[in-house]
Amino acid sequence: MNVSDIPLRIGFALLPQFSMSALASLTDLLGVLDAQRGTFGPCAWEVVADTLIPVRSASGIQVVPTDLLGDPLRFDYVFVVGGPFPPAEARPALSAWLEQAARGGRYLVGLCNGVHALAQAGVLAGHRLCVAGDQYRDFVERFPALDPERIVTDRPAVFDRRRITCVGGAAVTNVAARILRRHLPEADVRRALRSLQIDAAAGPGGQIQPPPPGVPADSPSALRRATLVIEQYAGQIQRLDGLADRLGLSARQLQRLFRQHLDTTPQAYARAVRLRQATWMLRHTDKSIAVIASDCGFADAAHMGRVFRAEYGMAPGVWRRSAAGRAENTV
Repeated sequence: MNVSDIPLRIGFALLPQFSMSALASLTDLLGVLDAQRGTFGPCAWEVVADTLIPVRSASGIQVVPTDLLGDPLRFDYVFVVGGPFPPAEARPALSAWLEQAARGGRYLVGLCNGVHALAQAGVLAGHRLCVAGDQYRDFVERFPALDPERIVTDRPAVFDRRRITCVGGAAVTNVAARILRRHLPEADVRRALRSLQIDAAAGPGGQIQPPPPGVPADSPSALRRATLVIEQYAGQIQRLDGLADRLGLSARQLQRLFRQHLDTTPQAYARAVRLRQATWMLRHTDKSIAVIASDCGFADAAHMGRVFRAEYGMAPGVWRRSAAGRAENTV
C-alpha cells in the first residue's frame, strides 16, 4: 500500500488541559489497526497546532504537535480534544482553521469540552450537539446563538451529519469505532477492539451520561435519563406527560420510577433542582431575585419566595445576605 492509498486521514487539535485518556483511546485504536495492516496502515494521523510548543494535558503530560495547522483539507476528520473543564477562548488561528475545514466539508469532532472550540468557531449552527449535563447552563450562557433544543445532555455522544460531539469517557472509543466502521472492514475494526480488550458490540447509542448527584448509577436508564432532562430544562416548567413522552413512558410509569428509586415525584425532583440552581445564582451572581426566579422556572419572584421559605425557612433575599456573610467569615 502506498501512502497515497491511505483511506482515512485524521488531524488532532489539542486544547490546553486536554484529556490524555481521550487522545489515548483514539490513538491506541489507530495504532493497533496500523499494526494489523503493515507499514502503511489504513489510517494516518497527526497532532497539529499553530505552534510546535508542547500542549499540556490535564494530567500534566505534554504532547508536542507533529505539524503546524496548515491546510485542514488534507484531513478527512478533524478531532478537537478538550478536557474535563470548559476551556478558555480558543486561539483565533484554531477557530479560523476549523471554519476552513467546515467550509471544505470535513468532519469535525469535538471530544470532551472540544465542543466549546467548535461552538466558538461558529461551525455548530443548525446541528445537534452533546454537552455534559453539569455544564449545560454555562454552555448556553456562553453560546446564546445556539438553539438549546438542539443540545443533548442525556446521551454521551451525538452524530449529526458532519459534526460529531462526545462528552468523553468510555464513549470516545465507541465513537472512534463507529467512525472507523464507515471506512474500514468490520472485521478489522472488531479485531483491533478485541486486541485492546474492548467489547466490540458496545456502542454509544444506548449509553447514558452519568446521572446527577443523588441518583444511583445503577438505577433504571429511563430514570437516569429523566433526571438529566429535568436538570437540563430546569428553567422551564415541563408537563409530566411531555417528559414521559420524551422517554417513551407513560406518566404513571414515570411516577412509579421516581417513587420506587428516589422516594419522590418527578414534580418534587424538578422543584428541588430549580431551588438548587436558585441558591447557586443567589450566592454566585448579582442578578435580581425576579430574574433568578425567571431563569429557574418559577412563575415569578413571589412564587419563588413561597417555595424558598417553605424549604429554607427564610426569604431568598435574607438567604443571600446570610450566605454572603458566611462567605466573608470564612475568608
